[in-house]
Amino acid sequence: MLRRILAISGKPGLYKLISQGRGMLIVENLATHKRMPAYSHDRVSSLGDIAIYTVNEDVPLADVLDSVYKNAEGKEVEVKKMEDAQVREFFKTVLPEFDDERVYTSDIRKLLSWYNLLIADGFTKFTEDKEEQDKESQETKSEKE
Repeated sequence: MLRRILAISGKPGLYKLISQGRGMLIVENLATHKRMPAYSHDRVSSLGDIAIYTVNEDVPLADVLDSVYKNAEGKEVEVKKMEDAQVREFFKTVLPEFDDERVYTSDIRKLLSWYNLLIADGFTKFTEDKEEQDKESQETKSEKE
């Protein structure tokens, strides 16, 4: 599910992958629902490929977002009104073992703003079941053929 949600460097917000063309992707802004191309020279990251540093091993973003959802009781997080210390304290309740030196407050703010965008767009489940992962990988294979 999060594999089809993209962050594009230099562009605000998150984008849903709609289609692929030659040398570009067609994406839709989650907030405005406007479609636009993302070209091969744009730095595009899938949320499904992002992980958060911890003292032990990196934790996939989907697991972190799921934990935020549980801690925030399914509501948006008022990250703009929080001081830096409050942001870090909240994140410690979400992911207690995060690496305090390698995870910056700006990274946490961005993650929480992404969470708010996803919640506003109707996301309630961030992690995938094994069946959903298999189905998505089959869809990806059929798109490539």
